[in-house]
Amino acid sequence: MSGRRIVITGVGLVTPLGVGVKNSWTNLVKGKSGLVSTKILDEYDRYYKDIPSQVVGKVPELKDGNVNGLVFHGGESSGYWDPTSFLQNGEVRKLPRFAQYALCATKEALSDANWFPTQEDDLNDTGVCIGSGIGSIEDSFNNSVNFHEKGYRKIQPLFVPKLLANMASGNVSITYGFKGPNHSVSTACATGVHAIGDAARFIKDGYCNVMVAGATEATIHPLALAGFARAKSVVTNFNDDPTAASRPFDKDRNGFVLSEGCGILILENLDHALQRGVSNIYGEVVGYGLSGDGYHITSPSPKGLGAARAMEFALKQANVLPNAIDYVNAHATSTLLGDRAENQAIQTIFGNNNKELAVSSSKGSIGHLLGAAGSVEAIFAILAMHNNVLPPTLNCDSPGGAEGDDKDNFIFNYVQNKAQDKEINYSMSNSFGFGGTNASICFKKIK
Repeated sequence: MSGRRIVITGVGLVTPLGVGVKNSWTNLVKGKSGLVSTKILDEYDRYYKDIPSQVVGKVPELKDGNVNGLVFHGGESSGYWDPTSFLQNGEVRKLPRFAQYALCATKEALSDANWFPTQEDDLNDTGVCIGSGIGSIEDSFNNSVNFHEKGYRKIQPLFVPKLLANMASGNVSITYGFKGPNHSVSTACATGVHAIGDAARFIKDGYCNVMVAGATEATIHPLALAGFARAKSVVTNFNDDPTAASRPFDKDRNGFVLSEGCGILILENLDHALQRGVSNIYGEVVGYGLSGDGYHITSPSPKGLGAARAMEFALKQANVLPNAIDYVNAHATSTLLGDRAENQAIQTIFGNNNKELAVSSSKGSIGHLLGAAGSVEAIFAILAMHNNVLPPTLNCDSPGGAEGDDKDNFIFNYVQNKAQDKEINYSMSNSFGFGGTNASICFKKIK
């Protein structure tokens, strides 16, 4: 990218590994899993028990206990989800959960960046770009059932505002009085990366100096899980061993694990950040690539050609050669076709130029957060670079080897099951979505 330089000055997370960046990152690096059985969910007997996929990545709540050995560090966040810690009870009832996640992660990110402006010029100079792939499926379901069974008067007055995917951006903008660009992206599972890339462009094009950017999703609902199960997209082979269910790149991968959460970044014009004396900069956004497969509504293009074009364009904007990239946080969802296609795409771009490349997928630990996956995983890619630590790919016992794989093509360091120390100067994060939409973003360390 040319012109204005865009840096990351704050991050916030809500994930199946815990609420808060420290909780999520620590558990990720320690190799913990946030995947649980649907048997712990409300209404399991009524709705979930007949769905063939019975593993999800759920943001932990206190009533669930300390599952899977997760470590929580306290502080402002207990690690467990509690909306009443930052919202009044009335606000909790009015806001859909995906917007609640966004408000929680935004509060952490703004605190991290120390950016709570009060002057009108600063408020006008701060925008919001938070996307969601689905919005509130819970409100869609509940109001549909109420209308069918009891008629018009049982529809919630706030049904439509709670349903809309842009309500996360809207509520964050209203809560903090931010009056810059108010934008929302909804590009299926590429939403998070598209939101970050678009927000960076807003700053670069002079619309503002600061953007709150990311994506959020709250889809742990029987209707969502049933829909993906009917499409044969979600895992079914590991119902009795939830933590083993998500297996990116592994020969026994069987489908993705439906998950939820949110990742928020504070993007800022570097000159603006330096002028106000920011003490901590996580890295710089240097490349953003996007493409379309033009091939199929759910399956990737053969050999991952669309994904390769997105990565190639991100490298071109970053003005670096493939051998400069130290780490790729892969989209790899644990599906047969998707992981194979992405691996081929990475090999197309890097195979002959960067055989030491580290490639890992956080979905082994957290499952697939759909629209929020890209922003959460971008933060993990940034933290990996910031801390010089490669987060592991859990359950990646034997890369390649599934039916249709060419095991000889799985040539990279997949950071199997255990974190590794490595000097990381450039990292990249990929996200791809239904409809054949692809996104890739590249980050550079600020030394």
